[in-house]
Amino acid sequence: MKLWTRLVTGLFLSAFVWGGQHAYGQMQPIRVACVGNSITEGAGLGDSTYPKQLQVLLGKNYDVRNYGLGGRTLLKHGDIPYWKEQKFQEVQGWNPQIVIIMLGTNDTKPWNWKYAAEFIPDYKAFIEVFRKLPSHPRIWICDPVPVFRDNYGIRESVMKNEVIPDIAKISRAEKVPVIDMYKAEKGKGAHFKDGVHPDGYGDSFLAEAAFKSIHRYKPPEK
Repeated sequence: MKLWTRLVTGLFLSAFVWGGQHAYGQMQPIRVACVGNSITEGAGLGDSTYPKQLQVLLGKNYDVRNYGLGGRTLLKHGDIPYWKEQKFQEVQGWNPQIVIIMLGTNDTKPWNWKYAAEFIPDYKAFIEVFRKLPSHPRIWICDPVPVFRDNYGIRESVMKNEVIPDIAKISRAEKVPVIDMYKAEKGKGAHFKDGVHPDGYGDSFLAEAAFKSIHRYKPPEK
């Protein structure tokens, strides 16, 4: 199915969701923050980034914003921690009602993963930052996408055998659901030119996976 066909289908779905939410009396758009690294940021993809495509799928009753930053790590001791960025403060200030976190890819680099023992506690602390927001957002964490070719120091063996199992442990301990972006992109290596970053068509699978997970959630009315 071509990308434009998938998005048109999404518009029909979002119209259905909009009607259902209108019945719930939701007057203001639901604020959805997509937090992540370059895969979320989608530099150069324009309107084909996964957050942009998710906005189309969810429709006008949602406000989806992209808080992705290339190269960032979840690990506080990583080479470029997301924790230290202005966008981390900005996303908290926006007070989102839904947060989708997809971090961990850059953590697989050898110089970052030497702090592997800190990944789970750092991720739990990251989740807690959002839990303490006044909006008390519903949080989803993501299994990152596959690494189809080791590149930039990013390693598939660490992703598959260590990061993703750690995310499963975090999900159980923190009682937060997982969006399986790894499964969503499985077999889609042709859409990862450098083996790490999906193109616009590849991002459509991320948007669909996020949409299927979150579109039925209705934040409590304040």
